[in-house]
Amino acid sequence: QVQLVESGGGLVQPGGSLRLSCVVSETIFSIYDMAWYRRPPGKQREMVAVITTGGATNYADHVKGRFTISRDYGKNTVYLQMNSLKAEDTAVYYCHADSTLSDAIDYWGQGTQVTVFS
Repeated sequence: QVQLVESGGGLVQPGGSLRLSCVVSETIFSIYDMAWYRRPPGKQREMVAVITTGGATNYADHVKGRFTISRDYGKNTVYLQMNSLKAEDTAVYYCHADSTLSDAIDYWGQGTQVTVFS
Protein backbone atom coordinates (compact mmCIF):
# COMPACT_ATOMS: atom_id res chain seq x y z
CA GLN A 1 0.00 0.00 0.00
CA VAL A 2 1.06 3.54 -0.63
CA GLN A 3 2.16 5.42 2.45
CA LEU A 4 3.24 8.97 3.05
CA VAL A 5 4.93 9.44 6.40
CA GLU A 6 5.53 13.00 7.50
CA SER A 7 7.83 14.38 10.14
CA GLY A 8 9.55 17.58 11.14
CA GLY A 9 6.68 19.61 12.49
CA GLY A 10 6.91 21.38 15.78
CA LEU A 11 7.11 24.70 17.53
CA VAL A 12 9.29 27.47 16.17
CA GLN A 13 9.81 31.15 16.82
CA PRO A 14 8.84 33.79 14.27
CA GLY A 15 11.69 34.24 11.85
CA GLY A 16 12.90 30.75 12.50
CA SER A 17 13.20 27.78 10.19
CA LEU A 18 11.80 24.31 10.01
CA ARG A 19 12.23 21.44 7.61
CA LEU A 20 9.41 19.03 6.94
CA SER A 21 9.99 15.59 5.50
CA CYS A 22 7.66 13.16 3.82
CA VAL A 23 8.83 9.64 3.14
CA VAL A 24 6.91 8.13 0.26
CA SER A 25 6.49 4.53 -0.83
CA GLU A 26 9.25 3.85 -3.32
CA THR A 27 6.80 2.11 -5.63
CA ILE A 28 5.17 5.39 -6.56
CA PHE A 29 7.60 8.17 -5.72
CA SER A 30 9.26 8.39 -9.10
CA ILE A 31 5.98 8.70 -11.00
CA TYR A 32 4.08 11.02 -8.68
CA ASP A 33 4.09 14.75 -8.50
CA MET A 34 4.53 15.81 -4.90
CA ALA A 35 3.13 18.72 -2.99
CA TRP A 36 2.73 20.26 0.40
CA TYR A 37 -0.61 21.60 1.51
CA ARG A 38 -1.59 23.16 4.77
CA ARG A 39 -4.71 23.84 6.76
CA PRO A 40 -4.49 26.83 9.10
CA PRO A 41 -6.82 26.89 12.10
CA GLY A 42 -10.33 27.80 11.01
CA LYS A 43 -9.42 27.90 7.34
CA GLN A 44 -9.60 25.63 4.34
CA ARG A 45 -6.76 23.55 3.06
CA GLU A 46 -4.47 25.40 0.70
CA MET A 47 -1.64 24.48 -1.60
CA VAL A 48 1.77 25.54 -0.41
CA ALA A 49 4.23 24.11 -2.88
CA VAL A 50 4.36 21.60 -5.71
CA ILE A 51 7.23 19.74 -7.28
CA THR A 52 6.77 17.55 -10.32
CA THR A 53 8.63 14.38 -11.17
CA GLY A 54 10.78 16.52 -13.43
CA GLY A 55 11.65 18.96 -10.69
CA ALA A 56 9.50 21.89 -11.72
CA THR A 57 8.20 23.82 -8.73
CA ASN A 58 5.34 26.12 -7.94
CA TYR A 59 4.62 28.04 -4.75
CA ALA A 60 1.74 29.85 -3.21
CA ASP A 61 2.32 33.59 -3.25
CA HIS A 62 2.41 33.89 0.52
CA VAL A 63 5.31 31.46 0.86
CA LYS A 64 7.26 32.29 -2.27
CA GLY A 65 10.80 33.26 -1.42
CA ARG A 66 10.59 31.72 2.04
CA PHE A 67 9.76 28.07 1.41
CA THR A 68 11.57 25.59 -0.78
CA ILE A 69 10.22 22.24 -1.87
CA SER A 70 12.60 19.54 -2.99
CA ARG A 71 12.70 15.82 -3.51
CA ASP A 72 15.38 13.22 -3.03
CA TYR A 73 14.89 10.21 -5.24
CA GLY A 74 17.53 8.26 -3.38
CA LYS A 75 15.60 8.59 -0.13
CA ASN A 76 12.08 8.61 -1.59
CA THR A 77 11.51 11.78 0.35
CA VAL A 78 10.05 15.18 -0.35
CA TYR A 79 11.07 18.13 1.80
CA LEU A 80 9.70 21.51 2.61
CA GLN A 81 12.31 23.90 3.90
CA MET A 82 10.54 26.74 5.64
CA ASN A 83 12.47 29.89 6.45
CA SER A 84 11.47 33.24 7.88
CA LEU A 85 8.44 31.66 9.45
CA LYS A 86 5.52 33.83 10.41
CA ALA A 87 2.63 33.31 12.78
CA GLU A 88 0.30 32.91 9.83
CA ASP A 89 2.29 29.86 8.74
CA THR A 90 0.83 28.00 11.69
CA ALA A 91 -1.10 25.07 10.28
CA VAL A 92 -1.26 21.36 9.85
CA TYR A 93 0.94 20.56 6.88
CA TYR A 94 0.07 17.65 4.62
CA CYS A 95 2.14 15.79 2.11
CA HIS A 96 0.37 14.97 -1.13
CA ALA A 97 1.19 12.62 -3.97
CA ASP A 98 -0.53 13.00 -7.31
CA SER A 99 -0.27 10.27 -9.89
CA THR A 100 1.09 11.22 -13.28
CA LEU A 101 -0.63 8.17 -14.72
CA SER A 102 -4.20 8.73 -13.57
CA ASP A 103 -6.27 11.81 -12.78
CA ALA A 104 -8.21 9.83 -10.17
CA ILE A 105 -5.33 8.64 -8.00
CA ASP A 106 -3.73 10.64 -5.23
CA TYR A 107 -2.61 10.12 -1.66
CA TRP A 108 -2.33 12.18 1.48
CA GLY A 109 -0.12 12.03 4.49
CA GLN A 110 -1.43 12.20 8.02
CA GLY A 111 -0.28 15.75 8.55
CA THR A 112 2.24 17.35 10.84
CA GLN A 113 1.59 20.35 13.04
CA VAL A 114 3.64 23.49 12.60
CA THR A 115 3.17 26.18 15.21
CA VAL A 116 4.85 29.57 14.95
CA PHE A 117 4.65 31.84 17.98
CA SER A 118 3.73 35.41 17.38
